[in-house]
Amino acid sequence: MVHTGGRKVPVVDLGDSTALLTDQYELTMLQAALRSGTADRRSVFEVFARHLPAGRRYGVVAGTGRLLDAIEAFRFDPAGLEFLTANGVVDEPTAQWLEKYRFSGNVWGYAEGDCYFPESPILVVEGTFAEAVLLETLALSILNHDCAIASAASRMAQAAQDRPLIEMGSRRTHERAAVASARAAYIAGFATTSNLEAGRLYGVPTAGTSAHSFTLLHDSERHAFKAQLVSFGESTTLLVDTYDVERAVRTAVELAGPSLGAVRIDSGDLGVMARRVRDQLDSLGAHDTRIVVTGDLDEFGIAALGAAPVNGYGVGTSLVTGSGAPTASLVYKLVARSDGPDDDAPMRPVAKRSTGKPSRGGRKTAVRRIDGRGSAYAETVSTGEPMPGPRDRVLHVPLVIDGEVVGREPLQDARERHRRSVAELPPTALQLSRGEAAVPTEFVDGGPRP
Repeated sequence: MVHTGGRKVPVVDLGDSTALLTDQYELTMLQAALRSGTADRRSVFEVFARHLPAGRRYGVVAGTGRLLDAIEAFRFDPAGLEFLTANGVVDEPTAQWLEKYRFSGNVWGYAEGDCYFPESPILVVEGTFAEAVLLETLALSILNHDCAIASAASRMAQAAQDRPLIEMGSRRTHERAAVASARAAYIAGFATTSNLEAGRLYGVPTAGTSAHSFTLLHDSERHAFKAQLVSFGESTTLLVDTYDVERAVRTAVELAGPSLGAVRIDSGDLGVMARRVRDQLDSLGAHDTRIVVTGDLDEFGIAALGAAPVNGYGVGTSLVTGSGAPTASLVYKLVARSDGPDDDAPMRPVAKRSTGKPSRGGRKTAVRRIDGRGSAYAETVSTGEPMPGPRDRVLHVPLVIDGEVVGREPLQDARERHRRSVAELPPTALQLSRGEAAVPTEFVDGGPRP
């Protein structure tokens, strides 16, 4: 545990080193820079998305906590160095440099759970070129995945309004991605996950009852329901669409009584079935029994069920695949570097001019402009010091200072931050129809940085 503002924050032990979770060209650049004498030039890299996925009005920052854990574990152990040298990836002098590698620079970023827009500099990495370039693939692999999942989850949470969402996509993605997806979804508003490792590692609340196989195992649906009720009590959720839904609901209430916790519907026209089941439950006196629906739902399906008597949703495939946008399309670009290795060497902005892939030079700061009604109306990105108004928010927070992680926080803080961040967006942000980013990004010259 580490203590942050008097609160205990768990440090996730990743076990093995994260240093080889990278692309070879990072080490190719490192070796060449060491030979050319440019490896120690002070550098600034930024992570941003040139655009949002088609139709999206905002993105959600997620994965920051996982990235901080991964940076701490970014160490080249003997086995990793042996692999690199034996396969000719790096030469011996580079391996000796890697053996001592510890990131000693600074990282600033948008706080986890906050919203972002095109060109928002959501992460700023400051250090020598050699130190900072090695983090490129690691940062992008974590942030591209988690931001994509959280952005989709946020849309689903908004479509669900106050009805709870269960993340249940573990069987539809890589086993480690499932854990990260559950974490990102919780930040963006999901209530629970079916993934137990996400519960163990990150404290995400877990939930789960039974599948159709449990009903099929028993000699009858009645026997299956009775077994589940004996084990978990009348507050459990019974799956009622293995055979005939109407008969299953009648049997469920007969066995559990009117205080049955919930029934789950996993197939058919969910809106029609929910209305029929609600009428039947009410007629049987089970007025407080909830209805949970699952089955290939996404934000559009959830929104379509807004008028149906549904009390909760389970979402799997669409959530863990980003609902059509499995990556946030984030990039990691060098935006400034010094003219030499000395601490007092002047810094100069650098930028790509590639057709279709340009970048903007200079180390950025960002401010979210808030009007008198508490609504965001612009994202101001500057190459100088931030100049916020009385209602505005400076978006960068310190995450790593002089190599020490300072930005850890409880996951609940990121979840609450996301709620506040979405609440300050204009109403157009919550529309599911295609459209532009809800908040425009403005670039200004904020003057020199001290």
